[in-house]
Amino acid sequence: MADRPNILLIVSDQHSGQVLGCAGDEVVRTPNMDALAERGVMFDAAHCAAPLCVPSRMTMLSGRHCSEIEVWTNSCQLSSHVPTFAHALGAGGYDTVLCGRMHFVGPDQRHGFHERIIGDVGDHRWPGGAIPDLGDVPLSTTGQCREAVEIAGPGRTSYQAYDETVAETACEFLRARGGSGRPWLLTTGFVLPHCPFIAPKELYEYYYDRVQMPRIPDGYFESLPEPMRAWRQARGITDLTEDEIRAARAGYYGLVELFDRMIGTMLQTLEEQGLTENTVVIYLSDHGESAGLNGLWWKSQFYDHSVRVPLIMAGPGLPQGQRHREVVSLLDIAPTLVDLAGAPEMPAASGQSLLPLIREELAAPWRDEAIAELIGISRGYPYPGRMVRRGPWKLIHYEGCEPILFNLDDDPNEFEDRAADPGCRVVRDELHERARWGWRPEEARRKLLERRRDIGLIRQWREARDTVPGEEIEFWRAPEGVNVFPE
Repeated sequence: MADRPNILLIVSDQHSGQVLGCAGDEVVRTPNMDALAERGVMFDAAHCAAPLCVPSRMTMLSGRHCSEIEVWTNSCQLSSHVPTFAHALGAGGYDTVLCGRMHFVGPDQRHGFHERIIGDVGDHRWPGGAIPDLGDVPLSTTGQCREAVEIAGPGRTSYQAYDETVAETACEFLRARGGSGRPWLLTTGFVLPHCPFIAPKELYEYYYDRVQMPRIPDGYFESLPEPMRAWRQARGITDLTEDEIRAARAGYYGLVELFDRMIGTMLQTLEEQGLTENTVVIYLSDHGESAGLNGLWWKSQFYDHSVRVPLIMAGPGLPQGQRHREVVSLLDIAPTLVDLAGAPEMPAASGQSLLPLIREELAAPWRDEAIAELIGISRGYPYPGRMVRRGPWKLIHYEGCEPILFNLDDDPNEFEDRAADPGCRVVRDELHERARWGWRPEEARRKLLERRRDIGLIRQWREARDTVPGEEIEFWRAPEGVNVFPE
């Protein structure tokens, strides 16, 4: 028991795996993430299992695909019958502590964590019920709509204040707990660099003239597959101006740097408390942010900037300065944590531990594959989709449409669809079959529509009451005066 490491798991929201200095971005300043990668292991091809907050997080926690746990949208609840890595590590003798955001939906706000030392940024106990306080900033700017790009600029929001509080609370835990007692898993959940794209003035101004504008080849939009044309149309982003794009990208880059500073605060506290040598630190994000690349924004599609995430691990027993090009998934996080902790295995997990890959102890070739899926019930975008990434190849399947195929070694920007190339027929057919294997999107959509019907009455019940039972459950409330926009 005594020689098992403590684990600090840092989870951000909407951080693209491409926007880090250690990932090759020459503009963004992320010295703390870069230093963590330098003393640990970085995965260059890590993918979420769903490019949307709740399904991505619940698949990460459980090690199971969306369709296996029936969590497809941000209104879906993870069943309390589904075990998470918090259950496994708790059963294995770890104290499991949640500090901040995890986007649990429904009355179960722990899902195996023994303790929660700061609540989520909104009240997620009821589907669709989380309403963060952003002051004069419209709530719509937190979602996937044009207004989120248009409002970008210098300022401060409660999201920034919340993350600062999460980092401070995590540091208090590290100082109070130290290295005494049972080993612990401290999961810190942040909301940055999630939109709105509003960053502190000094950071916004620093990046405004430095961010690179997305490169779009001539005639690109005319050749986009129908699902992507419909996606852009449904979100109202077909005619954004260059000034709007630059401002939003500057805001996003500023938020990434601001969040990197918070990581630095926690890592410094680890060092000051003498915990670095006995603590494995893992940093990841739930999904990416397109930030104008390929003419897209936010997430909810399968281009790399949306579905590829940062994944860095450092600590005792792990090599330093190691980079991996193998394809991995956030589904691998739960089995990896179990492996690190010597905890009971996760039943029915689709992921696999990363430790044999890192330590070059594989008993068989690495799977080198990631699958992601997304099913919604929006009337403006009726295209359930699934992606398979295997080696350099990525195939995207949208129901009722021709598949889309990219070779990321030859075409990292995903401009050239190779699906119709006769030379790619074998790999296209193989991956297309894999993408559709065991997938039943119409059944999922039927269940989602039934849940929407039922949620309507629950919302009416909630709105009819002045108070909601269980208010003693911790949810973070924004102090007055934290929202300052424009700055």
